Amino acid sequence: MATNVHTSTHPSKLLAPTMSQHRTFKNDEFWRALPGYADVSREEFADARWQLKHSIRKVDQAKNILGHLLSEEVYQDMIQGQHITPMNIRITPYIFALIDWSDPINDPLRKQFLPLGSQFLPDHPYYAEDSLAEDEDSPVEELTHRYHDKVLFLPTTLCPVYCSYCTRSRLIGGSTESVEKETYGVNKKKWEAVFEYIKTQPQVEDVVLSGGDATMLTAAQLTEVGESLLNIPNVRRIRIATKGVAIYPQKFLTDDAWFGALTGLHKMGRDMGKQVVVHTHFSCTHEITDWSKQACDRLFDAGIIVRNQAVLQAGVNNTVEEMVMLTRKLAYMNVQPYYVYMHDMVPGCEHFRTTIKEGEELEKAVRGTTAGFNTPTFVCDLPGGGGKRHIASYEYYDQENGISVWSAPNVKPGKLFTYFDPIHKLSKDAQARWMDEKTRQAMVDEAIKKVE
Repeated sequence: MATNVHTSTHPSKLLAPTMSQHRTFKNDEFWRALPGYADVSREEFADARWQLKHSIRKVDQAKNILGHLLSEEVYQDMIQGQHITPMNIRITPYIFALIDWSDPINDPLRKQFLPLGSQFLPDHPYYAEDSLAEDEDSPVEELTHRYHDKVLFLPTTLCPVYCSYCTRSRLIGGSTESVEKETYGVNKKKWEAVFEYIKTQPQVEDVVLSGGDATMLTAAQLTEVGESLLNIPNVRRIRIATKGVAIYPQKFLTDDAWFGALTGLHKMGRDMGKQVVVHTHFSCTHEITDWSKQACDRLFDAGIIVRNQAVLQAGVNNTVEEMVMLTRKLAYMNVQPYYVYMHDMVPGCEHFRTTIKEGEELEKAVRGTTAGFNTPTFVCDLPGGGGKRHIASYEYYDQENGISVWSAPNVKPGKLFTYFDPIHKLSKDAQARWMDEKTRQAMVDEAIKKVE
């Protein structure tokens, strides 16, 4: 079975070309190549408010900005994508201009943020809108409590960019033609219930502030949430999750009120002997420019630790060369590569998913190319709420049929979890077996029996 993981035969062939590339950052006025941005000055493009105001939200906007650069074929493909996708379009001009519009079909940024109808594959038979069972493990709205001493808090459903591979597409970004959503924006009344719950759970020391995206909270809202959490005695660590560093670095460079709120929380935490750090989300090196480095430099100067979490995506970062370069470039910007996730089994994302075997081979290849503390851990966040498990820690893996069985003894003891490779990457015989409902269930039952 092909894995599509490309490795070099000798380490020098992999390492030599990357010796200086990770220290080079794009700094030209790349956006001017697009007709709609030809007259946009560097000062305008650098402004966070300008970026948000001019975000692309409709296919027709993209067409107007691109002009002759957009073929009719790709334009129609974009329109078809909007009929299928569970996520609305929202793309900052920064990311939109970084797309290679001479080859948008294969561009890794276009793949992540601007879906084409032709890219979609049928969802896996065992997909789920809430694949990770976050709602099941939610004692109060906007909060997931799965791990003993850690909770996940989602104070907003807004993002500066909507990622096509979002694990929370059931909640984020408003309704689409294919998905009706009840959640939108901020609901401060629900925050109080979250704070009260955490106060009643003295074992909870770690809070991940996600969503949505923290950059879409106002400075006052960020301060209110952060201070409320820091003032809970048992809370020791706050992780502020934002993809903004990667796709909206201008927020960290020109919105001084918001950045001041962030640094204020960091200082308050330090004074209390607590941690306030940032977790961001660079998926590939195409997202990284000198703007990225400036944003990371400013965070570093403020003493704020930044860690990165990426999602493994076919055609985006599933080669050794790309993953090694991403790891090195992040480290050079003082961002610690933390996790690489197997893609969750959520709707509309089958074309992104890779096999467990691919993840294993990538981690083997990346490990040893740089210092251990700057090497990301590859994990599978288990469907059904088993939490994050190391990529090779499954109890059983039927590679031929793409079925892996896992346990999570300190999360949900006694329960087994299954994760499935994408069917289109299996052998023709295995694909045929998956097409029959009884056969597929028998395969899963057999795999589970191997562990029980």
